Amino acid sequence: MSGGRKGIVAAGSVHTARAALTILEAGGNAFDAAVAAFFAACVAEPVLASPGGGGFLLANRSGEPVLYDFFTQTPLKQSKAELDFFPVHADFGTTTQEFHLGLGSCATPGAIRGISMVWRDCCRMPLKELIEPAFILAKNGFIVEDFLPILLEVVSQIYLASPEARKVFSSKTHPGKILQEGECLIHPEMALFLEALASEGEDFFYRGEVARNIVQSCQERGGHLTLEDFDQYQAHKRQPLKISYRGASIWTNPPPSLGGTLIALALRLIAKSSFSNLEFGALAHLEILARTMQLTGRLKRESAGQSLGGPDSAEKMLDKNLLSSYQAILTHHDVCTSGTTHISIIDAEGNVAALNLSNGSGSGIMAPGCGFMLNNMLGEEDLNPAGFHQWRQDTRIASMMSPTFIFSKKGLLATGSGGSNRIRSAILQIILNSVDFAMDVSEAVNSPRIHYENGLLNLEGGFPPAVTEQMEERFPKLKLWPDRNLYFGGTHTVFHHVNGEMEGAGDPRRMGVCLNLD
Repeated sequence: MSGGRKGIVAAGSVHTARAALTILEAGGNAFDAAVAAFFAACVAEPVLASPGGGGFLLANRSGEPVLYDFFTQTPLKQSKAELDFFPVHADFGTTTQEFHLGLGSCATPGAIRGISMVWRDCCRMPLKELIEPAFILAKNGFIVEDFLPILLEVVSQIYLASPEARKVFSSKTHPGKILQEGECLIHPEMALFLEALASEGEDFFYRGEVARNIVQSCQERGGHLTLEDFDQYQAHKRQPLKISYRGASIWTNPPPSLGGTLIALALRLIAKSSFSNLEFGALAHLEILARTMQLTGRLKRESAGQSLGGPDSAEKMLDKNLLSSYQAILTHHDVCTSGTTHISIIDAEGNVAALNLSNGSGSGIMAPGCGFMLNNMLGEEDLNPAGFHQWRQDTRIASMMSPTFIFSKKGLLATGSGGSNRIRSAILQIILNSVDFAMDVSEAVNSPRIHYENGLLNLEGGFPPAVTEQMEERFPKLKLWPDRNLYFGGTHTVFHHVNGEMEGAGDPRRMGVCLNLD
C-alpha cells in the first residue's frame, strides 16, 4: 500500500492502526501515535498486548535511534507460600502446547512504566488524548473479527481459566465457548482503568490502587509479586545494536534482548556469501539461508557446553563481540519467546517508531477491577530450562522481540514481528529481501519464508517446486506449508523514501493492516 506524506501505520489490528492514525491526524507525532496504538492494542489485541505485560520501542527522531526497554522483570524474591500455578493446553490444530498459568506465573509488568517514559521523552500531546481512542473502543465495544477470533480460539483455555476472564472473553451466544467471530467485545472495566490512568498517570499503576490489588491477590492466592517489585521496576533507554550489511545500517534490539543479537550473527554469516548475486527462491538462496539458521541454532547448545573455542566451532565464522554478547545473555538472563504483536509508524516529520508488545500467553488472571490479563512470563518453558521456579531473581527477562530499522540510500524501513522463536528469522528475511533483493515493502513482506529449528526446516508455499524437491534432498526433515501461515511471523512494516514518499504493508499471515494519511 503506497501513501502520501502525512503519516503511515502498519499494525496487527485495524483498531490499533486507526487509533494511531487518529492521533497523527490530530497533529501528534509518531510517538504520540505509538502510545495511542499501545493502549488500543491492549483492547483490540488482548492476547498479545496488555498493561500487564511488556515490550520495546525503537525510536528515531534525528537519525540516531534509541531503544526503550520495558520488558518484564523477574520478582525480587521468590514466594515461600504455595503457588497458584497450573497447566493448560492450547490447541494449534496440528499440535497442542502446554502453558502454565496462575498468579505464580506473573513477572513484574513493564508496559505502563515504559510507555510513560516514551510519552515524557518524545510526545507532545496530553496523555489523556492519547488514551482516548482506546477508552472509546473499550467503552463502546468492537466486533471480534480478522485475526482475533483465531487467536482466542487457540488460547481459549487460558482466556476462560478464571471467572474474571470468562466475564470478559466468554461467548454470549455459545455457552462455555470463547468469544466467536462477529460477536461484540465490550470492556467496561478496561475503560474505567484507562480513564483512571489518564487522570492519575503511571503512579496509579505502580504505587497506587492497581499495584496494591495485584499484590493483595498474590499474597492471598499464591503469587510472587510485592509492592517493592512494582515500586522498583525501571524502564531503560539503550543504545541499539548496529550492524553494517552491504551498505545498509541495521539498528535492532541490543542485549539483554536475544533476538537482535541472533539477527546480527546471521547477517555476519550471510555477508560472507555471494547471497546478493542470487535470485530469490533459487536453490543456493534457500540453502545459504537454511544453513545460516542451522548454524545460529547451534549456538545455544554450544554456549551451554562452553565449546565455542573448539576446532569445529561456529566462532570462526562469527564476530567475536557478538558471540560474547550472546553468551553473556544466556549466562545472566532467562529467555522468553512468547507471542507478540508489532506496530510500525512514520509521521510527516520523518519520526519513526517500531513498537513490539507481549503478554506471554497470558496468565489466565485478570488484574482486579482493571479488565486486563496479567502476563505468565514465569510460566514459560523457555524461561525455565532447568525446571519451573528456577528463574534468576530481579533480572530483566531476555526476549526474541526485535524492533528493527534499516537505513539505506533509499530511505528508512521500520519493521518487527510477532511469532516467538520465528521472530528472528522473519526479520532477517525482511532485511535480506529489502537489501539483497531490492524488493518494495509489500513484496518483502509477502514473499514466502523459511524457518529452521530443532532439526526441522519449515518452508512456506510459494517457492518453485523443483527447488523445494532439491531442498528435501538436502534437509530430510522438512515440512512444506501449503501457503502463507501465521507460524512465520507478522512483520508489519513501513518505509520512508528519501524523497518523502511513504509505503507500508501489514503482514497478511496475521491479517495485518496498513493505513495512511493522504
